[in-house]
Amino acid sequence: MTIADRYLFPPVSTERIIKAIMWPISIMMVFHKSVVLGINGDRTDDFKPVYEAVLRFLHGQPVYAESYLTVEPHYLYPPSGTLLMAPIAYLDPERSRWVFIALSVAALVLSAYLLTRLFGYRASSWVFPTVLFFFFVSESVANTLIYTNFNSFVLLSLVGFLWFLRQERPWLAGIALGLTIAVKPVLLPVLLLALLKPKMWRALIPALGIPVVLNLIAWRMVVDTDNFMSQTFPYLRETRDYYNSSIGGLGTFYGLAPWLILVLRVMFVAMGAFGVWFLWRYYRDKDEVLWLTASSGILLATSFLVGPLGQGYYSMMLFPLVMTVIRPGSPMRNWPAWLGVYGCMTFDIYYTIRNPRSEHLPQNWEGFGRNLEYLTVTWGWSLLMIAVFFSLLWRYLDLRQARWPRVAATVEA
Repeated sequence: MTIADRYLFPPVSTERIIKAIMWPISIMMVFHKSVVLGINGDRTDDFKPVYEAVLRFLHGQPVYAESYLTVEPHYLYPPSGTLLMAPIAYLDPERSRWVFIALSVAALVLSAYLLTRLFGYRASSWVFPTVLFFFFVSESVANTLIYTNFNSFVLLSLVGFLWFLRQERPWLAGIALGLTIAVKPVLLPVLLLALLKPKMWRALIPALGIPVVLNLIAWRMVVDTDNFMSQTFPYLRETRDYYNSSIGGLGTFYGLAPWLILVLRVMFVAMGAFGVWFLWRYYRDKDEVLWLTASSGILLATSFLVGPLGQGYYSMMLFPLVMTVIRPGSPMRNWPAWLGVYGCMTFDIYYTIRNPRSEHLPQNWEGFGRNLEYLTVTWGWSLLMIAVFFSLLWRYLDLRQARWPRVAATVEA
């Protein structure tokens, strides 16, 4: 290389190029999703019913007196969640919503940082801006900010739980989980990881104790806990047929036979159980980070599919599983898994108003687009679970095939 070539073709590392690309794009996506789309909001507003409910709580008025016959967003947090969310009502609705969005963005950035560190990378590496980009390009994060709901803090709770389990600090892991379980019990399934990791069962004490204690305190402060027990709690246990991407919700919407819904649920529970067992059996001691993150994704994806309620933006809890792709041994290193990720995290819209008049084209194009929109998240979760299951199943069968010949040779000898 000549002296001139050194200036004309300066050497630049691949990592530096990736960071130069990802940082400006990621920063602008954070700005756009939070300051522009988040502040603008949308027709669906998850923040308004929460604000109004905790405002009634602070004024000693009934909190759980609304009708659940409509399809509008309802206030469904338990009394412990009401107590924790009460501070948002000390500001006027507009400023409170802006502060909540800012705190949500901070929680997402901190989640991306902890996830980067959990996988052994520095914040100065190319991984951190890439994780941020993937976060904010997803429908899960975008609609969490646009609808302004609690899910950013649930993701931070999950990543914090995995971080502290990895550091073998069960009390902090349990506290991280307990504070969000008190509001939304979405992360209850991952408590199994604390039981499967030696000496980490202590995490269950604060994880379950904090919601119990907060409920006991709030129970004396909420004036209509009878309404919560007689109306809200039964509603939470129902499988509603709108805004529900679980097997039960979508099956009910499309009129599937109850036995078929049950069979599908059992099938995905069986796949999830195998995946959790296989990862625990073969990866816990070899790669604990892969075991924790992949297992958390399998447990949560299974609960989204087979539980009474699975909403599209819950998919953000699968980020730790998705990130395992950079780890050797990840069950995410295949294209069907990523097609599933696209399905459950895409911000693409499939609604269409086109109705071709040509006799050679399908006439019900609008209905096709609507059905595809309804099904996208469910088939995304399903395909992701199936791809992970078969990826691990083939490894299990390969291990058995590799071991049996050795056993036979030993017996013959």
